[in-house]
Amino acid sequence: MIHLVRTDFKNHDFAHLVSKLDADLGQRDGEDHAFYHQFNGIDSLHQTVVAYLDGVAVGCGALKEHDTDVMEVKRMYVPPQYRGKGIASKVLHELEKWAAELGNSACVLETGKRQPEAIALYTKNGYKSIPNYGPYTDVENSVCFKKNVSF
Repeated sequence: MIHLVRTDFKNHDFAHLVSKLDADLGQRDGEDHAFYHQFNGIDSLHQTVVAYLDGVAVGCGALKEHDTDVMEVKRMYVPPQYRGKGIASKVLHELEKWAAELGNSACVLETGKRQPEAIALYTKNGYKSIPNYGPYTDVENSVCFKKNVSF
């Protein structure tokens, strides 16, 4: 059974999973990785979720303030050997629930066109494509999404 833990950037399992995510993105993004990496520091992420399966950390995600009542979903990752089990959707749902509890009306996020499984995850979970925002406005490889949250 998947057990979700709300924590923050100081959680060792969260940091370890993010290091695996960064390695994966480094390969996928190639020379674009440095651009994206500057927006993905974890030391300001005070709302993180780690998923555990039999005591093993198998997924993570985080929230970051984006606007007055909007949170940005960041650092979503499930190692390849645990994908296809619904872990990412559970982490995402927990983040959305937390965002709503904090008084937010929506979540936004950015992912890359070289991450088709991420695009499929967000679409499957009700996220709608929006114009690229902030630092991703003119970035060809970026795809941005938004979902209203209320529980």
